[in-house]
Amino acid sequence: MTYVPSKRKFNFARWFLRTGWRHLLGLAVCVFAVFPILYILSTSLYPNNDINNTTALFTAFSPQNYIELFAQETRPFARWYTNTVYIGIVTSVGSVFLSALAAYAFSRLRFKGRRGGLLSLILMQMFPSILGLVAVFSLLSDFGQVFPIIGLNSQLGLILVYMGGALGAGTYLMYGFFNTVPKEIDEAATIDGASHARIFFSIILRLVAPVLAVQMLLSYIGVTSDYVLASILLSDPNQLTLATGLQQFINDPYSKDWSMFAAGAVLSALPSLVLFLFLQKYITSGLTGGAVKG
Repeated sequence: MTYVPSKRKFNFARWFLRTGWRHLLGLAVCVFAVFPILYILSTSLYPNNDINNTTALFTAFSPQNYIELFAQETRPFARWYTNTVYIGIVTSVGSVFLSALAAYAFSRLRFKGRRGGLLSLILMQMFPSILGLVAVFSLLSDFGQVFPIIGLNSQLGLILVYMGGALGAGTYLMYGFFNTVPKEIDEAATIDGASHARIFFSIILRLVAPVLAVQMLLSYIGVTSDYVLASILLSDPNQLTLATGLQQFINDPYSKDWSMFAAGAVLSALPSLVLFLFLQKYITSGLTGGAVKG
């Protein structure tokens, strides 16, 4: 005679105390995160900006706002889009390269002031960047009188300012990841006659690709979503970024075009989404790898 264990009766209180509260909490977090996205999508589909008396999502579906975004001559949305992608890609690539060079030096080289330099990078992040706006504006104003290409209302000048802040949290994140790469690899390459430059470009960069991807994504998102600095340094409508250009749709206190603004916000998020999906396989290891060895 075989013994068949009886199935324990489901007890909701026991299930809730053990695992149920975690599922409910996770569901609440998902709803909290998804609702703003659904609201923006719903608002972008309302025709004629008719959202004042609407209490439900997706009560209207119209591509009118998306079409008009590219049809307005006074608000060159397509130009803003191109400017944003250009500035974001150039800045993120340049920032990652500079941060990688600094992280490699702090991780592999031993020099006087190394520890103080690392602490300085951390301390600089405690001060908000808005404190340097007046100095940045004055510098670009003076540079523009001699070199207009890097002065005020110049995309190249804005890119240089963004890249000037590359040495900071990104360098420290990469420094932790660089420390996880065994130094025996460098020693073996040095014995074979490789220089520091060859070791960095041929070996190290391939091994730290995950953290490079993470830093590039974070840099791109930070640059393309910046409003304060871009609004101060750029004034020509054809030079604006999406963060500054879309503000024109809601500047007028009497006629705020929220539907058009929402449509532009949805389209502006697409490059970041594509970049995230492209770099997704590197992101998890890049975020956690630097915490293994500091």
